[in-house]
Amino acid sequence: MAEEYDLVILGGGTGGYVAAIRASQLGLKTAIVEKGKLGGTCLHKGCIPSKALLRSAEVLRTAKNSEEFGVTAGDVAFNFAKVQKRKQGIIDTLYSGVQGLMKKNKIDIYEGFGRILGPSIFSPMPGTVSVEMNDGTDNAMLIPKNVIIATGSRPRALPDLPFDGEAILSSDDALELESLPESIIIVGGGVIGIEWASMLTDFGVSVTVLEYASRILPTEDEEVSKEMERLLKKRGVKIITGAKVLAGTAEKQDGSVLIQAEVNGGQEAYKAEKLLVSIGRQANVEGMGLENTDIVVEKGMITVNEFYQTKESHIYAIGDVIGGLQLAHVASHEGITAVNHIAGEEADPIDYTMVPKCIYSSPEAASVGLTEREAKEQGYEVKTGKFSFRAIGKALVYGESDGFVKIVADKKTDDLLGVHMIGPHVTDMISEAGLARVLDAAAWEVGHTIHPHPTLSEAIGEAALAVDGKAIHS
Repeated sequence: MAEEYDLVILGGGTGGYVAAIRASQLGLKTAIVEKGKLGGTCLHKGCIPSKALLRSAEVLRTAKNSEEFGVTAGDVAFNFAKVQKRKQGIIDTLYSGVQGLMKKNKIDIYEGFGRILGPSIFSPMPGTVSVEMNDGTDNAMLIPKNVIIATGSRPRALPDLPFDGEAILSSDDALELESLPESIIIVGGGVIGIEWASMLTDFGVSVTVLEYASRILPTEDEEVSKEMERLLKKRGVKIITGAKVLAGTAEKQDGSVLIQAEVNGGQEAYKAEKLLVSIGRQANVEGMGLENTDIVVEKGMITVNEFYQTKESHIYAIGDVIGGLQLAHVASHEGITAVNHIAGEEADPIDYTMVPKCIYSSPEAASVGLTEREAKEQGYEVKTGKFSFRAIGKALVYGESDGFVKIVADKKTDDLLGVHMIGPHVTDMISEAGLARVLDAAAWEVGHTIHPHPTLSEAIGEAALAVDGKAIHS
């Protein structure tokens, strides 16, 4: 029997369930189709579990360094099984919360795999969704006025080097490790690769990072990238940039993985117990019936307009499946924008230069807006201000004084173009910079904002003053 809805959402990840809540708030009868668990990658295989592990790594590092704070802790014991148990407990708590939100907002959940049908007896337009139910019951048939595709992405594998879950790991596989390897090679020095490198070196694993680009974190400001590399190397992480992993060269031998890479014109061999491939993510567009529609897929991603409509105007797509910034908070806001557009509410297109980006390694890094290089490439005449955490009392109190805040401003208008941070707790501090960007603040306005003392946020105010050479403590 067919069920009619105002909106059916394919995918119950962060983007999908947030969109569903917004739709319910606007009075739309809404359903989610999800073959796995509500919360998607972010809750179960990404943001939350990885940050839980990173927090355990941080506590372990602090405990080992407790003598610096005048605290004698004795021999510090480390139990990875308990680390994993804590991680799962956090996931379970949040998963229960998401389920409660669905009930509260009266959103129907179909546990299964949804496929979009073409014109049929149910509708003259493509968009009817047939759900192959997980429990093996007959397919559910959903007839929506609108559809949002929010099917997310999965880790991308290297050519000729499929994941096996044992020696060659995706980030999904790594989260499920029952024991830690003695050594690991991480292919990819982007955000995920660097977070894993930071975490695993804290856990006592010998880590080698192979990055194809000329620097790690290639999308971040160059000074942040350079500082991150310096500090990770100081902690024992081996980082090789300009490294092209050669397809078909991986070998498993004696409980290890051997891989060849082209570096500086020569060929080098790297060997470790495990290989973690972290070279980006691949949109989940297969098997959902897109061929039954006029939806355009380019370079493996669904093409949409500024309101996330596909070529089928009643079918929208959001999140990783459309590419762009593959971040949970971006997917959520895309979902809200799409639902507002569906409901005829005000729907302002997202300015992606306003999106804060965070890296939860040690040290943390965070940014919003343009890097100095990007600003210059776009024709801006820029001025910059930079302030080190070494001059911030709270950072010294924390025992984490490496890093800095850097502000990029327009020399002609003084408007903020970008803010870049590396150091203690900057992922919590970046929201101030994000708000400044949204309010179109000038650097001097941020500099004249009174920041409480002693706080880490004083570095933001000082960096803003430094744009015009007026920093107080430098």
